[in-house]
Amino acid sequence: MEDTRNLIDEYKGLTNEQVFEALDKTRTGLEIAIENVEHDFNIGSIVRTANSFNVSKVHIIGKKKYNRRGAMCTDKYLEIIHHSSIEDFLKSQENRELVAIENNTPRAQALHDKNFANNTTLIFGSENNGITSDLLEKSQDVRYIESFGSTRSVNVGAAAAIAMYEWTRQNVFD
Repeated sequence: MEDTRNLIDEYKGLTNEQVFEALDKTRTGLEIAIENVEHDFNIGSIVRTANSFNVSKVHIIGKKKYNRRGAMCTDKYLEIIHHSSIEDFLKSQENRELVAIENNTPRAQALHDKNFANNTTLIFGSENNGITSDLLEKSQDVRYIESFGSTRSVNVGAAAAIAMYEWTRQNVFD
Protein backbone atom coordinates (compact mmCIF):
# COMPACT_ATOMS: atom_id res chain seq x y z
CA MET A 1 0.00 0.00 0.00
CA GLU A 2 1.36 3.41 -0.97
CA ASP A 3 2.24 5.82 1.85
CA THR A 4 0.40 9.04 0.96
CA ARG A 5 1.55 11.04 3.99
CA ASN A 6 3.37 14.33 3.32
CA LEU A 7 6.78 12.88 4.20
CA ILE A 8 10.14 12.94 2.51
CA ASP A 9 11.08 9.57 1.00
CA GLU A 10 13.40 8.68 3.89
CA TYR A 11 10.39 8.40 6.22
CA LYS A 12 7.87 6.76 3.88
CA GLY A 13 6.64 3.43 5.19
CA LEU A 14 7.63 4.16 8.78
CA THR A 15 5.09 4.41 11.57
CA ASN A 16 4.47 7.83 13.10
CA GLU A 17 6.42 6.70 16.17
CA GLN A 18 9.38 5.65 14.02
CA VAL A 19 9.38 9.00 12.22
CA PHE A 20 9.32 10.79 15.61
CA GLU A 21 12.24 8.68 16.87
CA ALA A 22 14.30 9.24 13.70
CA LEU A 23 13.76 13.01 13.86
CA ASP A 24 14.57 12.99 17.58
CA LYS A 25 18.16 11.99 16.73
CA THR A 26 18.77 15.22 14.79
CA ARG A 27 16.55 17.80 16.52
CA THR A 28 17.88 21.33 16.70
CA GLY A 29 18.28 23.38 19.89
CA LEU A 30 15.40 25.66 18.88
CA GLU A 31 12.08 25.64 20.72
CA ILE A 32 8.90 27.54 19.83
CA ALA A 33 6.29 29.03 22.17
CA ILE A 34 2.84 30.13 21.06
CA GLU A 35 0.85 32.26 23.49
CA ASN A 36 -2.92 32.60 23.04
CA VAL A 37 -2.91 32.68 19.25
CA GLU A 38 -6.59 32.95 18.37
CA HIS A 39 -6.77 31.43 14.91
CA ASP A 40 -6.40 27.65 14.90
CA PHE A 41 -4.95 27.64 11.39
CA ASN A 42 -2.10 29.89 12.54
CA ILE A 43 -1.22 27.46 15.33
CA GLY A 44 -1.30 24.55 12.91
CA SER A 45 0.84 26.46 10.44
CA ILE A 46 3.44 27.22 13.12
CA VAL A 47 3.50 23.56 14.19
CA ARG A 48 4.00 22.47 10.56
CA THR A 49 6.85 24.94 10.10
CA ALA A 50 8.40 23.83 13.40
CA ASN A 51 8.45 20.29 12.06
CA SER A 52 10.05 21.49 8.84
CA PHE A 53 12.91 23.04 10.85
CA ASN A 54 12.99 20.00 13.22
CA VAL A 55 12.68 22.09 16.38
CA SER A 56 13.00 20.35 19.73
CA LYS A 57 9.62 21.34 21.18
CA VAL A 58 6.57 23.48 20.62
CA HIS A 59 5.04 25.03 23.73
CA ILE A 60 1.43 26.15 23.57
CA ILE A 61 0.63 28.58 26.38
CA GLY A 62 -3.02 29.14 27.19
CA LYS A 63 -5.43 27.76 24.61
CA LYS A 64 -5.03 23.98 24.43
CA LYS A 65 -7.09 22.85 21.48
CA TYR A 66 -6.47 23.85 17.90
CA ASN A 67 -7.44 22.67 14.44
CA ARG A 68 -4.69 20.21 13.55
CA ARG A 69 -5.54 20.34 9.82
CA GLY A 70 -3.15 23.27 9.41
CA ALA A 71 -0.38 21.13 10.90
CA MET A 72 -0.91 18.48 8.19
CA CYS A 73 -0.27 15.69 10.75
CA THR A 74 3.20 17.06 11.56
CA ASP A 75 2.11 17.38 15.20
CA LYS A 76 2.70 13.61 15.38
CA TYR A 77 6.41 14.05 14.70
CA LEU A 78 7.44 16.55 17.37
CA GLU A 79 6.87 17.18 21.04
CA ILE A 80 4.04 19.59 21.77
CA ILE A 81 3.63 20.68 25.36
CA HIS A 82 0.63 22.56 26.72
CA HIS A 83 1.14 25.05 29.55
CA SER A 84 -1.93 26.43 31.26
CA SER A 85 0.02 29.46 32.52
CA ILE A 86 3.07 31.57 31.77
CA GLU A 87 4.59 30.47 35.09
CA ASP A 88 4.29 26.82 34.08
CA PHE A 89 5.95 27.58 30.73
CA LEU A 90 8.79 29.55 32.34
CA LYS A 91 9.65 26.60 34.61
CA SER A 92 10.47 24.61 31.45
CA GLN A 93 12.76 27.33 30.11
CA GLU A 94 15.69 27.32 32.52
CA ASN A 95 19.01 28.06 30.75
CA ARG A 96 17.27 29.09 27.53
CA GLU A 97 17.20 32.49 25.86
CA LEU A 98 13.62 33.69 25.42
CA VAL A 99 13.27 35.82 22.30
CA ALA A 100 9.88 37.39 21.74
CA ILE A 101 8.92 38.24 18.17
CA GLU A 102 6.79 41.32 18.67
CA ASN A 103 6.51 44.61 16.81
CA ASN A 104 4.27 46.52 19.17
CA THR A 105 6.77 47.62 21.80
CA PRO A 106 9.54 50.23 21.93
CA ARG A 107 11.86 47.53 23.30
CA ALA A 108 11.87 45.61 20.00
CA GLN A 109 14.96 45.63 17.78
CA ALA A 110 15.35 44.47 14.19
CA LEU A 111 15.50 40.71 13.64
CA HIS A 112 18.35 40.98 11.14
CA ASP A 113 20.68 42.30 13.87
CA LYS A 114 20.08 39.35 16.21
CA ASN A 115 22.82 36.78 16.87
CA PHE A 116 20.87 33.75 18.05
CA ALA A 117 22.10 31.38 20.71
CA ASN A 118 21.63 27.68 20.05
CA ASN A 119 19.36 27.29 23.10
CA THR A 120 16.76 29.83 21.98
CA THR A 121 13.01 29.72 22.43
CA LEU A 122 11.14 31.96 19.98
CA ILE A 123 7.87 33.30 21.37
CA PHE A 124 4.89 34.29 19.23
CA GLY A 125 1.64 35.83 20.39
CA SER A 126 -1.82 36.72 19.29
CA GLU A 127 -2.19 38.75 16.12
CA ASN A 128 -4.71 41.02 17.83
CA ASN A 129 -3.01 41.65 21.16
CA GLY A 130 0.54 40.40 20.69
CA ILE A 131 2.50 38.71 23.45
CA THR A 132 1.17 39.51 26.92
CA SER A 133 3.12 42.11 28.89
CA ASP A 134 3.92 39.50 31.56
CA LEU A 135 5.64 37.17 29.10
CA LEU A 136 7.23 40.06 27.23
CA GLU A 137 8.84 41.23 30.49
CA LYS A 138 10.26 37.75 31.08
CA SER A 139 11.81 37.61 27.59
CA GLN A 140 15.50 38.44 27.46
CA ASP A 141 15.20 39.90 23.96
CA VAL A 142 12.42 41.29 21.76
CA ARG A 143 12.71 41.44 17.97
CA TYR A 144 10.52 42.63 15.13
CA ILE A 145 10.53 41.57 11.51
CA GLU A 146 11.35 44.43 9.19
CA SER A 147 8.52 45.37 6.85
CA PHE A 148 8.70 47.49 3.71
CA GLY A 149 5.09 47.70 2.54
CA SER A 150 2.06 49.45 3.98
CA THR A 151 1.25 46.74 6.55
CA ARG A 152 3.13 47.00 9.84
CA SER A 153 3.42 43.23 10.29
CA VAL A 154 3.17 39.85 8.62
CA ASN A 155 0.80 37.06 9.67
CA VAL A 156 1.99 35.25 12.84
CA GLY A 157 2.45 32.00 10.90
CA ALA A 158 4.65 33.80 8.37
CA ALA A 159 6.53 35.59 11.17
CA ALA A 160 7.26 32.25 12.80
CA ALA A 161 8.59 30.84 9.53
CA ILE A 162 10.84 33.86 8.98
CA ALA A 163 12.23 33.78 12.52
CA MET A 164 12.77 29.99 12.47
CA TYR A 165 14.62 30.30 9.18
CA GLU A 166 16.87 33.05 10.55
CA TRP A 167 17.70 30.96 13.63
CA THR A 168 18.41 27.98 11.37
CA ARG A 169 20.55 30.05 9.03
CA GLN A 170 22.75 31.06 11.94
CA ASN A 171 22.84 27.80 13.93
CA VAL A 172 22.54 25.01 11.37
CA PHE A 173 24.06 26.37 8.16
CA ASP A 174 27.09 28.07 9.73
